[in-house]
Amino acid sequence: MRFSTTVAYLATCLAAPATALAIWGESASALDASLKVPGENPIEFCNADRDDDLIQITKVDLAPNPPKPGKTLLITASGDVKKTVTQGAYVKVTVKYGLIQLLTTTADLCEQLGNVDLSCPLETGKMTITKSVDLPSAIPPGTYNVLADVYSADDEKITCLKATVNFPRPSLGSFENTEEL
Repeated sequence: MRFSTTVAYLATCLAAPATALAIWGESASALDASLKVPGENPIEFCNADRDDDLIQITKVDLAPNPPKPGKTLLITASGDVKKTVTQGAYVKVTVKYGLIQLLTTTADLCEQLGNVDLSCPLETGKMTITKSVDLPSAIPPGTYNVLADVYSADDEKITCLKATVNFPRPSLGSFENTEEL
């Protein structure tokens, strides 16, 4: 799975209520401000204890927030790489549509970094990434939940993000009440 596709799913799922459970939809976790990823986004961290994460995400902005079907999604993320990320790092992604699991996959993180003009090794230090993703116009309405759990080649936690996104049904517009003369 392409990194940009994963980011698009993640962004979409997290954009509505936290923008819906930080991303699309509401839940009790959306009330826990310590899980909210700073910035204009609906993304949450998986847990409050992130001291040992190899990448400390400091901000993620999505434009538009929440993401819209058929529109270009601009993602700007910044953070601090605390330990060099080498070949063998991977991301486990799960996408659910309501209660139905649509996708579970493990992808090579270093391969996916090429989609944002980066490569492994990812050296320590501050970093900002900007990526533009064209979202398909035919996204079925409903609630999507995305989980992205990222690990180093040595199975150390890099980070973990989740999002819940609700794509509403398209409106049919308003019907005008016409009277016969």
